[in-house]
Formats: sequence, structure tokens, C-alpha cells
Amino acid sequence: MMVKLRTSQEAILSYRGGRMGIAAVPGSGKTWTLSLLAAEIIARGGLLDDQEVLVVTLVNSAVNNFYHRVGEFVREYNLIPNLGYRVRTLHGLAHDIVRERPELVGLSDDFQIIDEREADAIRKEVARSWLQVNPNILDEYLAEGQDDGYRDWLRRNPLPDLIQSVCLSFIRYAKDKQLSAEMLGERLDSLPIPLPLAEMGLEMYQDYQRALAYRGGLDFDDLISLALQCLRSDEDYLHRLRYQWPYVLEDEAQDSSYLQEQILSSLVGDEGNWVRVGDPNQAIFETFTTADPKYLRNFIQREDVVERELPISGRSTSSIVYLANQLVGWVQESYPIEAVRTALGGPPFIQLTELDDPQPNPEDDPSKIHLVTDKFTPKDEILAVVNSLERWLPENRDATVAVLVPRNNRGFEVVDELRRRDIECVDSLLRSTSSTRSSAGVLANLMLYLGDPASNSKLARLYEVWRRSERGDKDAWRVVKRTSELIRKGGNVEDFIWPERGVDWLEELLEQELPEDTITSLSEFREYVRRWLGSVLLPIDQLVLSVSQDLLFQPADLALAHKLAVLLRQASQSNPSWRIPELTQELGVIARNERRFLGFSDDDSGFDPDKYKGVVVVSTMHKAKGLEWDRVYLMSVNDYNFPTGIGNGDYISEKKYIRDHLNIEAESLEQLDIALSSDDYAWYEEGRASQQARLDYVRERLRLFYVGVTRARRELVVTWNTGRKGSANPALPFLKLNEIWQNYQHKNGRINEAS
Repeated sequence: MMVKLRTSQEAILSYRGGRMGIAAVPGSGKTWTLSLLAAEIIARGGLLDDQEVLVVTLVNSAVNNFYHRVGEFVREYNLIPNLGYRVRTLHGLAHDIVRERPELVGLSDDFQIIDEREADAIRKEVARSWLQVNPNILDEYLAEGQDDGYRDWLRRNPLPDLIQSVCLSFIRYAKDKQLSAEMLGERLDSLPIPLPLAEMGLEMYQDYQRALAYRGGLDFDDLISLALQCLRSDEDYLHRLRYQWPYVLEDEAQDSSYLQEQILSSLVGDEGNWVRVGDPNQAIFETFTTADPKYLRNFIQREDVVERELPISGRSTSSIVYLANQLVGWVQESYPIEAVRTALGGPPFIQLTELDDPQPNPEDDPSKIHLVTDKFTPKDEILAVVNSLERWLPENRDATVAVLVPRNNRGFEVVDELRRRDIECVDSLLRSTSSTRSSAGVLANLMLYLGDPASNSKLARLYEVWRRSERGDKDAWRVVKRTSELIRKGGNVEDFIWPERGVDWLEELLEQELPEDTITSLSEFREYVRRWLGSVLLPIDQLVLSVSQDLLFQPADLALAHKLAVLLRQASQSNPSWRIPELTQELGVIARNERRFLGFSDDDSGFDPDKYKGVVVVSTMHKAKGLEWDRVYLMSVNDYNFPTGIGNGDYISEKKYIRDHLNIEAESLEQLDIALSSDDYAWYEEGRASQQARLDYVRERLRLFYVGVTRARRELVVTWNTGRKGSANPALPFLKLNEIWQNYQHKNGRINEAS
């Protein structure tokens, strides 16, 4: 393969087996390197025909990215793509494990997975019902000085949302600990001390599980836990999976959770091959979960693990790299709270590329760094940023630019101002869509009919799918349903689709004096059905792409169709005996959300900033992880969004109506931990968990700021505002970076003058 590798990449590609841990920096090409390693393992011929390299990554967009990259590398070795490797998110892997042997964990073959939206609705109802039954139990946690009228308002408005958040974090945390509601109930009953928040969480946990059982399903958190149970309950099954996946490559390992580590460790075994790569400085998904960068750090430090680094990055200019490294160094050495100094770690610090590197750093221009310490109100900050964009865009139509905000609401405010001025922008990274299940369902219904073209009921359902855009109009949809019923009861389907002379069912309908629109619609529908039936001899991927042009209209949905076509082609190649009915079942799995295949919408589909040159992309900092732009604005970098941990201050998880700055979610999880503790001397101290949650949040926000800075290739603009109450100040890391940058500029100025 004619690829120029960095020395650090060569060291990784020399891997032959065992355990290897890789610490990477932003823009170091870790996904590219891991993809190339997967292809190298396949090309060496060390796999048997029924073995695969298993790649586990964090999000669905990365799954698609890995499949594409590994496939490209495999082609370069003149091997058949899509064979010899499997790429999964943790949820996708868990689904594969449980779906193959559901009986190991007491499930039937037709078990269902509850959609996240439905699970959220269940939790909302559970929280609401609990509060109705227990309206006064939380009174002891409310701040003093609240009259009865205000407390009644709390119970109607903010308290249900708070209790729902507690419900979510408590249930998720308990399931991460593999703790059933029954086990937790027994444990709490045996304790000599009351733990009211844990008891509240338990009651909601029990109600939630009853609701799942009533629906005959399980949620995604169950899926992870049950996958581990499967592996532990049948040694023969576990050994077969170890044989099937002799190499496990784990990407984004900084976001690995306890259960993820346990599942992969079980699959690898004591003598297996396991490569883990990630950047602990980009761990930004840890709040109220068991995900923690410590799992990767501890793994790398083990004696049986070969340690490697990917320290070289060609993403950013030397000035931006300097700022990112200075941020890490300052946090490690000088952050005012010693317990927070582990938030950002190193080595490796980011290193610049060599002159002959195939992806060199952009040419440096320190004048493109703007750490704006001007005091803005929230509105004025938006105006300042949009004014800046208005000046910058006309001369930079071939460049990419992003505005990164801490939260969605702030992003929508920016979008409103951009659109008011007719500045083209993209806000899809602010939104969360569920178009995939709908789009997969559309295609699945079509394929159901193509697999059984004589079925009246399937043709009638397909007609409703074809006219689905009219669902929002009750009168129009009533007509659609009546027409669908005509098809369902219309006799021989062939007399409608391919009528012989004198037996045209559609002509018979004319005699019934049906509305002209109905006849016209059926006539048009018949032409489409004929075209779709004429496509059934095409390979499955070409069939999907062909029919999707008639049924899907949004760019994101058409892009999804391409992704589904690839998936079905892979399924067809892996299962040569499958025909349309079996492949339709694959689409059904996706439509029911069982693979957590969340879509090809921009928020989860491998969003490509380079497709939006000259267009302003507005995103949260979290959603920007893994992406990069020529110019980046970081907004609202104040001490509310990026708190220091010093003093009381305002924290987003601490509600004003709760006394003593208590974080009720954190306190409930602390009580859960006390209930689980085997330490006879463990005790609950109110407020301890809230303070620890503050420090955890401070650490995570420091990493989020680091992620924001390292999204910029050439230009970086950082601003802050005084918050809604006008009392916020610039965030401490922002002030420190500005001080470091000013000193750096001053020093360079003196050097230039001397020369």
C-alpha cells in the first residue's frame, strides 16, 4: 500500500497481537489508523473464512465511516470488501449477542426493543404519577421561605421535570451496575437507615420496569446488561464468539463505560487480541453514567498492555496547537482546585507535523486568533458574532466556519439572527431527528409488497405509505384510508396492476362514481407499482436506490437510502440464500429501532463540514466532537457554562428552589451507592455527592472547552457574555488562555523587534 505513514502510525501497524492501548490527540487520524490496522490484519491472512475483525465505536456515524474506510483499504489489497470485519456500536454489538441467543436471558425469539422516545414517555409518566401519589415527600428538600401557592406551582411545573431527570439517571445507573429493581428493593429493606431518595428512585424503577414488561420489551440499557449476562451464562457461546472475533479494535475508548469494558474483556478473554484507542482529554459524555476516561488510562498503564501514542496532528495551525497544549499544561499544573487537575492529562501533548508530512499543519497566522474579553450581554454577543461573520464570509466563500455553543437554545438564538440577515446557515447539528425509522419503514413496506405482490393488504398499506404526506390533513387522510380499503377489498391484485382487456378493476371503479381525485390517484399509483415490480430483478442495493427516488424526497432521507442499500448489500453477500422476504426483515429490524440505527440525518450521519463551504454551521460543542472547520467561534464561555468549582455560584444541575445547592440527581445516586456498599461503615452525608458532582462537571467542561478549541484549523474566536441575570464572568480557563496568549504575543513582539 502506497501510503506515507508517520513513525507513530508505523508502530501501531506493526501490531501482531495481544493488548495495545493508544493515546491519541485531536486530529491525529486515529480512525484512519485503526481502519488501516483492521485492513492490515485481514490482508495478512491470519483470519479464517468464518472469522472477523470486530471494530467497536461510539456512534452510528462512525460505524458508517469505518465501513467505508476499511473497505477502501481492503480494496487496495485487492481483497473483497465487506468481508472479514464487522463494525458495531456497543448497542449494535449487544443486539447481535442477545438476538442470537435470547433464551440465555429469558427472552423469546421475538423480543422487542423499546424506542428511546417511548422509553422517555414512560419515564415521564412514571415521574408524574409518583409525584401525584407523593406530593409532599420532597418538601424537606425545598428551599425555605416558599409559601403554599409557590409550592403548588413547583409541583405542577419544574418538579415533574426534575423527578423525570432523577428517574432517568437512577434507572440508567442501576442498570449499569446490573442491579434489578428486585435486588435493589431487597437491599434497601435490609438497611437500618432510611435513604429516601434511593427509595424514590426504586419506586420509579419498579414502575418503569412494569411498564416495559406490559409492552413486552426492553430498553437499550437492558440490552447492554443482558448482553453481558449472555456471555457469562454460556461458556460454549462465549468461546464461539471469541473464535468468530479473534481481534477486537475499540475506538473512542475514552468514553468506555464499566459495562462496555466488561463485555469487550469477556469477548477477548485472557489471551485475546484487544486494541483500544482514544483521547481522554475528549471525554465529554460522563455526567451521571459509568463512562469514564479512567478505564482507558488504567488499561494503558497495565503491564500486559503495549503502550502507543498518536501525538502528531496536522489539523490546526501552530498557534491553535500552542493554545490547546497550554490549556492542558495549565490545568495539570496550576488549576486552583487540586482535585480538578486530572481533568486534562498528558502526555501526549499535540505535536506539529514534519515538513514532508502528507497532511501538514496549515500555515500559521497568529492574527487569526481572537480571544475577545469584551463584556457582552447575551444579545450583544450574538450581534457581535453575526457582525463578524457578515464581514468575514464575503471573502471566504471557499472556507468552512462554525459557531459552537454550550446548549441548543443558545444555538437557535444564533440561527434566528443569521436568518434574519439572510445569512445561509445549517442548524441540523442542533436537532435530534428520528427520520431513519420512518424512512426504513417506508422502504420495508415497499419490499414487503414486492416479496408478496399478490397481497391486497400489503398493496393497500403501500398505498398509504405512498400518500403518507397527507397524514396532517384529517379530511385528506380520511380519503386516503377509504381508498386504501378499496384496494384491500378489491379482489385480484393482478386485475388492477396488469389488467387484461375487459377485466380492469380501475375501470370498474369508474362505474361507482367515485371522486375523480381518487381515480386519478389510483391510476398514478398503478404506474409506480408497475415500475417498482420491474425493478425486482436488480441487485438489492440497486433496487433500494431505484425505488427510493419515488418514495423519499428529503436529501437526508435519500442519503439514508444509500446507507440502507449498503447495509442490505452486505447482508445479501453474507447470506447468499436470502431473497426479498429475508432482506425485508433486516429493514424491519432497523425500522423497529433494534439496531439503534439512528439515521442519516446530519446529527448522526457522518456530518461533513467541507460540504458546507461558505455556510455557517451552528452546533453545540458536544455535537462538534470529531469535526473541524477553518474558522471556529466559541460562544458563551462564561463561568456559568464553564464553572470553576470555587464557591457556590450557579450550576445547571442545582435548582434554585432546592435548598443548600443540593443536586438531587447526584444525591439519589449517592444513596444508591450507599445501598450497594459492602462497607459496614459506609454512611450517607448530605451534600457530599452534590459537591463531587460539581467537580465532575468542572472537569468535563474543561474537556469540552479543549474540544472546542481543537475544532479550529486556522482561525479561532472566543467570546463570553454576562448571562441572563447579568452576573456571569469570563470562564477561568478563557481568562488564563488569554493571559498566556497575550504573554506569548508580547514575547514574540520583543523577539521580532530585536531581530
